Amino acid sequence: MAEHNGHNGHHVTSVGLYVGVFVALMVLTAATVIVANFDLGWANDVVALTIAVTKALLVLIFFMHLRHSTRLTVLTAMAGFFWLAILLVLTLNDYFTRGSVSILGK
Repeated sequence: MAEHNGHNGHHVTSVGLYVGVFVALMVLTAATVIVANFDLGWANDVVALTIAVTKALLVLIFFMHLRHSTRLTVLTAMAGFFWLAILLVLTLNDYFTRGSVSILGK
């Protein structure tokens, strides 16, 4: 549980929370390795990206202290995810339309 220290405005987070987040990251890392050994067809990338984004959010929220940051800092972090989403959409658009374009002369 986080507590507010009135003297300097910093939040004090318990060691137990950090250990819990660390354990969650280790479980998600193990899940990444396990899922990589199975052929899920089209869902391989979706599952891998979901696990990766979840791990990134845990690091951002707890270890980088976004939970107690200013709105501008949170907005900056969200902008990073927004640009990542744009890059993923553009990449997937290219990937999924590769076979639909006909090449002249073939």
